[in-house]
Amino acid sequence: MAGAAGGLYHIGLLGGKESGQVVRFSRSMMGTEINLIVCGPDREICLQAAQTTLERMEALERIFSRHQADSELSRLNREGVLPAASAHLAEVLGLADNISRRTDGAFDVTVLPLLQLYGRDRLPDSTELARCLALVDYRRIERQGTTLALAHPGMAVTLDGIAKGYIVDQGVAALRVAGFDNVYVEAGGDLMVSGTKPAKQPWRIGVRQPRSEIDWRMPIISTTTPLAIATSGDYMQAYSDDLRHHHILNPQTGMSPPELASATVTAPSAALADALATAAMVLGPERSLAAIGTFAGCEALLIGKDLRQYRTNGFQV
Repeated sequence: MAGAAGGLYHIGLLGGKESGQVVRFSRSMMGTEINLIVCGPDREICLQAAQTTLERMEALERIFSRHQADSELSRLNREGVLPAASAHLAEVLGLADNISRRTDGAFDVTVLPLLQLYGRDRLPDSTELARCLALVDYRRIERQGTTLALAHPGMAVTLDGIAKGYIVDQGVAALRVAGFDNVYVEAGGDLMVSGTKPAKQPWRIGVRQPRSEIDWRMPIISTTTPLAIATSGDYMQAYSDDLRHHHILNPQTGMSPPELASATVTAPSAALADALATAAMVLGPERSLAAIGTFAGCEALLIGKDLRQYRTNGFQV
């Protein structure tokens, strides 16, 4: 089946006459693993739909990746201007701008200069932080027609906190166009489910505990409706053993926020869930709950570094 799917990595197949086929795939993309579960009546059609979906997701990666030298984002960062931005890049930056404004700048795609200061065995000094903080401001991304420009030399954009979710959304959309409504698409923990599993069983998604050494009951989200889920955590890319320093940075201080160990957000789209989970880590529990409450259809489970839980009223497990 891997050969028939043109390079798909097949990691499981279950099904029967009543339930139909449940086909699972995995492929490396965006520096992580992409996982698809496609439920349908015919195995070969499932394979074809998954192949088309992954090709679409890879095409989007070539727009958004800051690690691919020829991507649109890399050209913008390198040259400071992009004369003919694609509709996809414009859409993601528009969504990012809206989220930035509604979270008081807690989510900011121009934090890349700050991120590049950090490493596992190196933390920046105050002089370096001040220099890079002067380059961080989402409001300095200029738009005129299809042209994008960065207002100051040295500015640079990372879409790591939103593009992965957007690509998941586009994967689900591609499967729906192919006629598949019962699907699961996941990229490095950002995921969207639609419809149900076979026999109309709901999808059940577990929320990872942020501290593996703690005996902690995993919350389970059970849903039969389209739902996106994303989690950000201090444990995902840590720069210090005590997890005080990690890849999520406060755009106003240049430092990792001190209050939360993880933030899980459910939303109508994975792009929105992805960005709000990052913003929640920066805002802390009280401000996060207030901000997320302004986004229709969004809920959150926040876990402090002391493992205290904070939830929006509508977060159901």
